[in-house]
Order: sequence, then structure tokens, then C-alpha cells
Amino acid sequence: MFIFGNLFIAAAKVLDAVINMLYWLIIVRAVISWFSPDPYNFLVQLLYKITEPVLRPFRRLVPAYNIGIDISPILAILALIFLQYFLVNTLYQFGGMLR
Repeated sequence: MFIFGNLFIAAAKVLDAVINMLYWLIIVRAVISWFSPDPYNFLVQLLYKITEPVLRPFRRLVPAYNIGIDISPILAILALIFLQYFLVNTLYQFGGMLR
């Protein structure tokens, strides 16, 4: 059973790294949006392609035109923090029990 424990712990570590990366990419996107970046820049396009699938569901929940400010990055970061504390910790603990 220790193999499954190690599998769950490894999955938790990878998921934790992906969540951290998305967290920082969303923050970078929010900061860059203050300076009206060139939409044809490769890095800006890459940043939008990576973060848009995460932000889109939150934009549907709270459209920016209703309140005048886009709070989808804040909601996405809160959801990522929730996933990090709930899902990643659960995988760590479950993997530890199987060791």
C-alpha cells in the first residue's frame, strides 16, 4: 500500500506546484492589466491563454460591467487557496495514511 501512498503524495506535490504557479500568474496578469500591455506581445498572449480558462467562470458569476471593476482575479485566487488547503492537504493526509 505504500506505493499508493507515495502516488497520492506525489500528486499532492504536483497539484500544489500547479496551484502556486496559477496563483502567481493571475497576480502578474492583474498587475500587467494596470499598464495596458501590447496585446500582440507573445508573453502577454501566453499569460492570457494560461489564466483565461481559470478566470472565465468567475467572470460569468460577477460580470465587471455590473460593478465597474473586475473582481474575477480575487475570486479565482480565493478558489485556488481553498483548493490548496482542502484538496492538497487531503491528498497529503490520505497518502500518509496509506504509507
